[in-house]
Amino acid sequence: MLVEFAMQHAWLVPLLPACAFVVIVFLTRPWQKLSAIVAVGSMAMSCVIATLAAYGIFTNHEYIEKPLVYATRWFSLGLPGMPDLLVEVGVQLDPVSAMMMFMVSFIATFIYLYSIGYMEGEEGFSVFFSYLSLFGASMLLLVISSNLLQMFIAWELVGLCSYLLIGFYTHKVSAREAAKKAFVTCRIADFGLLLGLLSLQIIFGTLNLVELSDKIAHFEEYTTFGMITLIAVLVFIGPIGKSGQFPLHVWLPDAMEGPTPVSALIHAATMVVAGVYLVARTMFLFHEVPSAMQLVAVTGGFTAFFAATIAITQREIKRILAYSTVSQIGYMMLALGVGSLSAGLFHMWTHAFFKALMFLGAGSVLHALHHKADVWEMGGLVKKMPITAWTFVVGGLAIAGIPPFAGFWSKDEILVAALGGGHYVLFALAAFTAFLTAFYMWRMIFLAFFGEENPENHPHESPWVMTLPLVVLAAGAISVGWLGTPWHNIWGEWIRFGHPHHGPINYGAMIGSIVLAAAGIYLAYTLYLKDAKKKRARRMAEWFGPVYRMLYNKYYIDELYLWFNHALVDGTARLFYLFDIYVVDGIVNGIGAFARFSGDGLRVFQSGRLQNYVLVFFLGVLAVAVLMAFSGPSATSLLLGGVK
Repeated sequence: MLVEFAMQHAWLVPLLPACAFVVIVFLTRPWQKLSAIVAVGSMAMSCVIATLAAYGIFTNHEYIEKPLVYATRWFSLGLPGMPDLLVEVGVQLDPVSAMMMFMVSFIATFIYLYSIGYMEGEEGFSVFFSYLSLFGASMLLLVISSNLLQMFIAWELVGLCSYLLIGFYTHKVSAREAAKKAFVTCRIADFGLLLGLLSLQIIFGTLNLVELSDKIAHFEEYTTFGMITLIAVLVFIGPIGKSGQFPLHVWLPDAMEGPTPVSALIHAATMVVAGVYLVARTMFLFHEVPSAMQLVAVTGGFTAFFAATIAITQREIKRILAYSTVSQIGYMMLALGVGSLSAGLFHMWTHAFFKALMFLGAGSVLHALHHKADVWEMGGLVKKMPITAWTFVVGGLAIAGIPPFAGFWSKDEILVAALGGGHYVLFALAAFTAFLTAFYMWRMIFLAFFGEENPENHPHESPWVMTLPLVVLAAGAISVGWLGTPWHNIWGEWIRFGHPHHGPINYGAMIGSIVLAAAGIYLAYTLYLKDAKKKRARRMAEWFGPVYRMLYNKYYIDELYLWFNHALVDGTARLFYLFDIYVVDGIVNGIGAFARFSGDGLRVFQSGRLQNYVLVFFLGVLAVAVLMAFSGPSATSLLLGGVK
């Protein structure tokens, strides 16, 4: 009965944290602890409902094949010459949305709990939890939406919340600038997405996911192949920005200026995976356009490699994790692009646990070291912060792809999908990225947690409200990948596009990925732990000086965009300004000046006074008479018109 209730009332999942937002803003804001209890409690209740609903979906094969959808009319509009527009608001439950609903609510609950300890004593404590509640509500609304318009509204709410949370420390210029950067960058991408959604509505007459899936399968009856390709590309522009894919990845590392729980929420379970979820949810569109699928795969593969090369040189712990997120999201896009919905969402599932764990672990370190972020200035933290350190190690093993940790199974699925689809270049790129991932993540771990202690640091273990989420998420980073082991792939039965596919186990790719991960960890050990003075690492940085500087400066992409903004955008604006001042205003003002000058001249003669007109007439007659009197006959003849 409870399961049936949860399935039929899944709309409560986003509604409860939304209500928490309202309650905190208008009622409990003066009482910090009460605000935190409201936020955590509402999300925990959402998690319970989401868990029961997900259980109902996954234990009923009917809903695996056909989604459970219930909706009500929001508004309708009759347009002349066009089909009536009917917009519904509703819930769609299937394995994909059920998985996302559970994942978001579960991880968000522990991030909220963690935030109680991390944000203690901060100004605006209650406001922070109100933003968190709205953020969670927006993402949960996004994942259960039954149509793309409703999803787009939630998509924009997620963007608004990211702006509020990234810029939460309003006293920091860097935080304010990072918030604006994230907001503007994502709005650029969202404009493309909006054009794609409008095109779908105009051509197919609906944004309902189930109806669109049926109609796009026969798109030839509605539009041309070129148009459906353009729509797919426009829709994909949105995820490029939201999920931090090249070339719109630049906002995501700067988002680290927000509080660490925000970083965990954005990078693990909400904002950046929203783009992956949208591509997965509209796979029926991309499946019809092979070139768009190729675009998704290439974008993802290149971004994964590109971000990993930057991460190997970064020094701030959260910035390393940020570029790691960009890279891992690229992995997910690569999997979707080669046609494996199962592998892409499986990696999103495992990544949510180990990346949330690592961000919260980084926050625990920053909390203990008073926000000292440079990993080169840490060292030896394992002795004073054992829970944080060893749970972080679990996350490092998971993301590196060491069995039996979660990341190994999902990363291996992506490599097999790329190899099995004949995408050999992308497979090689993904495999080398796996090596780089293991290297830079364990470089960070060895520098921060092992080696010699920094005598200037006086770390301490975090309180239980911060360490409990670390332990829970570490358990998830170990176990959640077991759903997708190749010997009994339960995940592949649940999360898929089309019929389930069970190919032979590729032991070669499996062993190869383990070797690459182990090689990356060993190289990091050799350079950053075995060599206590780090002489080899520094020498390599000197040998590859130009390359190192280019990677450390993120390929100068930010500088390129800044130059583009100043030189082209501002320069073009300056040209238009000058054109407006000297040409447009010059013509208008010139016409006005000529009219004013002419009017001033005519005012002398057109005064409206009769005596002035009589005086002028008299003076004219007098002038003619004088001229006739003192001029010769020829002049008189001329004045009289030749009359003698």
